[in-house]
Parts: sequence; C-alpha cells; structure tokens
Amino acid sequence: MKLSLATLTLTLTAALAACGKDKPAAPQQQGPQGPVSVGVVTVTAQPVTLTRELPGRTSALRVAEVRARVSGIVQKRLFTEGADVKAGQALFVIDPAPYQAALESTQAQVARAEAAVGSAQSLAERYGKLIQSNAISRQELEDAEARLKIAQADVAAARAAQKTARINLDYTTVTSPIAGRIGRAEVTEGAYVQQGAATLMATVQQLDRVYVDLTVSSADHARMRRAVETGALQTTAGQAKVTLVLEDGRVYAEPGTLQFADVSVDPTTGSIALRAIVPNPRGELLPGMFVRARIEEGTNPSAILIAQKAVSRDQSGRPTALVVGKDRKVELRQLVTDRSIGDSWLVTSGLTVGDQVIVDGLQRVRPGAPVTPTPAAASAGSKQADAAGSALGSTAGSAPAPAAGSAPAPAAGSAPAPGSAAGANPAAPTPPAPGPGPAPGSGSAASAAAAPINKQAVR
Repeated sequence: MKLSLATLTLTLTAALAACGKDKPAAPQQQGPQGPVSVGVVTVTAQPVTLTRELPGRTSALRVAEVRARVSGIVQKRLFTEGADVKAGQALFVIDPAPYQAALESTQAQVARAEAAVGSAQSLAERYGKLIQSNAISRQELEDAEARLKIAQADVAAARAAQKTARINLDYTTVTSPIAGRIGRAEVTEGAYVQQGAATLMATVQQLDRVYVDLTVSSADHARMRRAVETGALQTTAGQAKVTLVLEDGRVYAEPGTLQFADVSVDPTTGSIALRAIVPNPRGELLPGMFVRARIEEGTNPSAILIAQKAVSRDQSGRPTALVVGKDRKVELRQLVTDRSIGDSWLVTSGLTVGDQVIVDGLQRVRPGAPVTPTPAAASAGSKQADAAGSALGSTAGSAPAPAAGSAPAPAAGSAPAPGSAAGANPAAPTPPAPGPGPAPGSGSAASAAAAPINKQAVR
C-alpha cells in the first residue's frame, strides 16, 4: 500500500512538471535591413503625335428627295428598294395620257400660228409694193406689218406652250437626280401624287463618301491654337487626318480628312462644329451612325510619357509619383497630366528629363526611405520573388516555429508521442485513444494517464 502511494506521488509530480514547462517562443521575423530594391524608369523626352477623340455622327455626302413634279396616278415602280441607282435612272411612271394629249394640242396651236404668220407676211409684202405707187395709204401698210408681228408672237407663244407640255410629259417618268443608294418607296402603284404638294416619292443618298459632323468645345479649340502659336505643337501642312472608331469599338480602315471648322460658336452648347469627309467604298458607314473621330492635333517634339501604374492620386485627387532623389531617397512629386496616351500619362509639369520614377515596388517604400534603383525590366523577376517571399512569410508567421531540438507536434487524432506525460511511467498501462483528443502533454492527458494508477492504489 505504501509502495503504491509512493509510486502515485512520483507519477503526479512528473505530470505536473511536464505541464508547467513553458512552450518555446516563436522567433520574431525581422524586417529587411538596408535600402529596398525598386524598379525605376528614367524620364526621357520623345516626339509624340497628339490626337483628340471627338463624338460625331455620319451623314450622306448628297441627299436627293425624289418628288412628284406633275400630278397623276402612279402606274409603275421601276426600282428595288435599298439598291444602288444611277443618275437619270427611271424610278416611277405616272399616267402620261393627259400630258400626251396636252402636247398634241400645243402642236396644233403652233401649226395654226405658223399659218397665220404666212398670211400676214404675204399681206405685208404686197402692201409694201403698193405703197410705192400710192395705191394704199401708209396706215394700211402699218396695220399689215403689225398683224405680221402679232402672228409671229403667237407662234413663239405656241412653241413655248408646246415645250412646257413636252416637259410635263417627260416628268411623268420620274428619274433619279443623282447616283447613290435609294431607300424605301414612299408611294405605291395606284397612288395619286400632286405637283402642288410636291409629294415625296423616294430618297436617294450618295454614300461612296460620307460626312462626319463633330463638335469641339471652344475652350479646347482655343487651347490648341495657343499651343500651335507657341510652338508646343507642330502641325503638318495640308488637311488633318481623321480616324474613325465605330460603335462596336473597331477602328475604321479608311482614314478621312478634316474639311473645315465653323466660324461661329453655338451659344447653347459653347461648341464649334467640325466636318470631316471619309471614304466609304464598301458601304459600311450609314447616315446617322454614332462614331468617335480621332483627329491629329499636331506633334509634341519633347513629350514626357509615364506609365499609368507609376501615377497615383492623393486625397485631393491630384496625380503624384514617387521619384528617386539624388541621395537615393524617395521623393513625392506633384504632377500635371494633360491626357492618357495608350497605357501612359502625358506629363506637362512635375518631372524633368533624367528623373528616375519608381514603377515597381511602390507598396514597399515611403517618401524619405532609402532605396536601391534598378531598371524596371530587370526588376520584373525580383518583383515576382518578393511576391513569393511575402506569401511565404505570411504562411510561416501564422504558427510559431518549434524550438531547436524539440519534437514536432503530432497531428490531431494521432497517437501520443513517446516521451509524453503518459509515457513517464512505463509500468503504468496506457488507455486507448478514442479518436481526436487533446494534444499530448496537456493537463487532461496527465489526468487520463493517472486514472488507472488510482484504481491500483484503491485496490
């Protein structure tokens, strides 16, 4: 009995000693020592062709409304809607019967007037001979000459009426005034068209070239003119080139030219109207399409372009960039940007040629921090290594590392490792583990190990 109590005392003492041991502290990660390596781009000046993108709509080069010029019933339609037609091609036929009859009536009037002229002319010639022998009076001769002139005038009026009747007869065949693409027919066979109302019958539009109507603000127009006058922009001789971007984002293959700028400003919008002309050989551009036109403003001979990823915004929304100073310390620069060109910003103020702008490693530096600049292309690999290292560091820091020489912690549900509190007394029986349990070395493990010994002590 005394031996059992002594054994129990020793076992409990060993278990409590094992529980009281402090766990090994995790080693603290130390931050990087010395300057941080960053990728930089050296600022250079280069000539850049500046373009401006303006919204606009297309319109046909010429538009002809085909209208009725005589009244009557439409007998035939001689074209296919939506097809291309030629200038002078017949489109409609209006009932020509009444106009044919009018023409024949005027022809008869011309013949009657010409006959009257012959009679009057013979009488005037006869009286001219008789007046020499004083057989007739001077008054009779003058009357005969007047009747001849009246007859000649009647002939001229009859011929004019005949010409009018022929024109009206020709108008019964309605033709296209221009070459182009015809739209839908506004009238059908059997419809009555009127000359007085000028009934619209169809519309023909010339589409081999199209106009693009654009608008630009008067402020932008004035700023561009000042840039040209001061030499900041260099324009080329001739008309400006225009490139269209279609509604689906495609760039139109055929370039156009800028035709003119309006001489007045719209008082309601404060904008100036521009017009460009663009070839349309395949008929892709239709009137009324919304497009965006890129117009070449000129060339900036000493433009500074910086990658957009190197530019950030402060709390006020102003663009800023981090630059490596002369002492290899980070400096914060306030920038003035004009526009974006591709994936770069056009910087007009804040940077000079030769500045080293940080483009890689921006998250690891702050203004005033010492850095080691490397070319951005060479720092791409180090950027990936840094990302991998940061991911590895975060994973390693999630759990403390075991102390040197200590046994690795067992996984959940595994058997207790040898040398634990339960194995302190080899003579004591070890109960089977019923699934995942507490880690070895805990107080509950010691209690479980001591339970069978208590039973022996009681016995």
